[in-house]
Amino acid sequence: MAFIVRGMGTTLGVAAAVSLSGCASTPEPMIGMAASQPTTSMGQDGYTIARPTSYAIRPADELSVVVFREPDLSLESVKVGVEGNVSLPMVGSIPAAGMTAKQFEQDVTRRLAAAGLKNPIVSVNIAEYASHLVTVEGAVDKPGVYAFQPGARLSTAIALSGGAKRVANDTQLAVFRETPQGIMIAKFDYEQVQQGKMLDPVLEPGDRVVMGTSGLSQFWEDFLKALPAFGIFASAAIRN
Repeated sequence: MAFIVRGMGTTLGVAAAVSLSGCASTPEPMIGMAASQPTTSMGQDGYTIARPTSYAIRPADELSVVVFREPDLSLESVKVGVEGNVSLPMVGSIPAAGMTAKQFEQDVTRRLAAAGLKNPIVSVNIAEYASHLVTVEGAVDKPGVYAFQPGARLSTAIALSGGAKRVANDTQLAVFRETPQGIMIAKFDYEQVQQGKMLDPVLEPGDRVVMGTSGLSQFWEDFLKALPAFGIFASAAIRN
C-alpha cells in the first residue's frame, strides 16, 4: 500500500479523515435475554455463563483460620502451597486444596480435637483468591496479569486491562485455557459479546485472553504517529 503526501494541507486533511473514520460508537445492545449457549464452530464448547455455586480451595489461595479463644492457633492469613497443603499450629502440614472452606473448617476442627484441644471452634474463610489470575494481551490499553474474583466473566478481563484499543479487531478475541487434554483455544466476537448476542463466559484461573489487532487500523495509528515527522520534513523543504 503506497501513499503520496503533497504538502501539509493534504497531510492534515488525511489525518482528519483518519480521525473521523476511527470514531466508533458502542454496539447497540440486544433487548431481552443474552446468549447463553456456546458457539461450537468457534471452539466455545466447555465455556459457560454459569457461576460456580461453591468454591474449592486452590493452590496459591490465602486462607484465614481462626480458632475461637486460641489466638496462638489462629492465622490471619496462610497461603496454600503448590502441593495444595497448608501448615497450621498444632496439626502441621495438612491438605486443603479441593475442599470448600466449610469442609476444611470441619477437617481442622477434627484434627485439633484429635491433637488434644477440647471443644475446638474453628472458622475458615478465603482471605484472597490469589489463584485467580488472567493474562490479557494484544490490542488492549493495559496488557498484563490481573487478579479477578470467582464468577468474573470475559468482559471483566477486558475491562481490567483498560478496554480494547482503537486498533483492535474485536471479532478476533481468543481465550486460551488449560485442560487435562492440553491447551484449548476458543474464539469470541467481542462486539457480539457486548451486544449480548454471544455468551460472555465465566473465567477460569490461568486463562489467557488475546485481543486481535486490525492491520489497517494499526497502519493508520502508525501513520498518525508519524505526522510530526512529515511536518518537520515539509518545513525543511520550504526553507530550502
